[in-house]
Amino acid sequence: MRDIDIFQQALGLTPPWRVVESKFDATNNRLDLYLDFPKGSKFPCPECGQAECKPHDTEEKTWRHLDFFQHKAYLHARVPRVRCPEHGVKTVKVPWGRPKSGFTLMFEAYIMTLAKEMPVGPIAQLVKEHDTRIWRIIHHYVDQARGKEDFSDVTKVGLDETSRSKGHNYCSIFVDLERSKVIFTTPGKKAEAIAQFKSDFEDHKGIPSKVTDFCVDMSPAYIAGIESNFPNADITFDRYHIMKIINDAVDQVRREEQVEIALLKATRYIWLKNPDNLTKKQEQKLDDLKQLNIKTLRAYHLKLAFQEFFEREPAEAPFFLQKWYFWATHSRLEPMKKAAATIKEHWAGIVQWFNSRINNGILEGLNSLIQAAKRRARGYRTINNLIAMIYLVGGKLSFQEIN
Repeated sequence: MRDIDIFQQALGLTPPWRVVESKFDATNNRLDLYLDFPKGSKFPCPECGQAECKPHDTEEKTWRHLDFFQHKAYLHARVPRVRCPEHGVKTVKVPWGRPKSGFTLMFEAYIMTLAKEMPVGPIAQLVKEHDTRIWRIIHHYVDQARGKEDFSDVTKVGLDETSRSKGHNYCSIFVDLERSKVIFTTPGKKAEAIAQFKSDFEDHKGIPSKVTDFCVDMSPAYIAGIESNFPNADITFDRYHIMKIINDAVDQVRREEQVEIALLKATRYIWLKNPDNLTKKQEQKLDDLKQLNIKTLRAYHLKLAFQEFFEREPAEAPFFLQKWYFWATHSRLEPMKKAAATIKEHWAGIVQWFNSRINNGILEGLNSLIQAAKRRARGYRTINNLIAMIYLVGGKLSFQEIN
């Protein structure tokens, strides 16, 4: 069998396309395959699919293909423009590549597979292409796959934020809590992000009036945005963020008290962890500190008591929270009193958990994937690149229907 016949089968070409020549350059590590069609061939119009259109003229084009062992491989073809009676002169679509890409579909599929597991920089080095060309591939397929998304059944939404790098360029991330997938992300973390989500949601057949629940942190901007754009949705404040407020208050008490009690230095994680998660050394240290009459221990007991709130029966929970609030506000511990005031201000959304039973644990898991991708990439040059990667690793996008 001739080498061009082997390449013909390997590329999966069908008539009228065929491999007419191959050139292998071992010195430059390059394989070039030339494709063509016989004289008299006809092609369907790319607009209407009408068959039997004759070529009007041709244009030489080149596509980067998957490497042939360690050698770069390129496809070359004169691509015809056909004359359609209805649509005029149009360039035909070739079966191995999409228009204006410069890469074959198989090469792009390879890139998309790698992009889920590797940073773009190393991918670019691996395939010996500039990373901006790799990003163009990723953006194209992510945008195409998102265009086919259907959110008509989405009723429960989780909302959180992430940053491109520490303290910079925040993104708001919206998650379908029932399907554990990112459905929208946008720069910023203000009320406008909710309005942008609503617009995108409707563009993908989502029905705002059918959204019954949002799970968020206590951001006033997020709360205002939800109330304005999704009036039928109840807000549940995420359990993780609620406990963070309590933990921050406990740590503030410790930091203030360690000025006078040196034993409290370097004990931060003892008070933040749950008792069951302490190491043996931390358990011993906590037992020693319990022998002292210290404010931090009182704050710690308030924290442990608050955790019991989520274990109560729904009918009992509001009364339990009321007792905890009274205890905290009479504790003479200013950080705990401030935390209690925050709890009081967001009372309805905290108690709502017993009705919705939703939390952003799913989103925290997705966020860990996003953070891992950011660490591997050591940051992203643009916020749009980060957004594309968020969709790629957390959006459960389907690329099967695109090509």
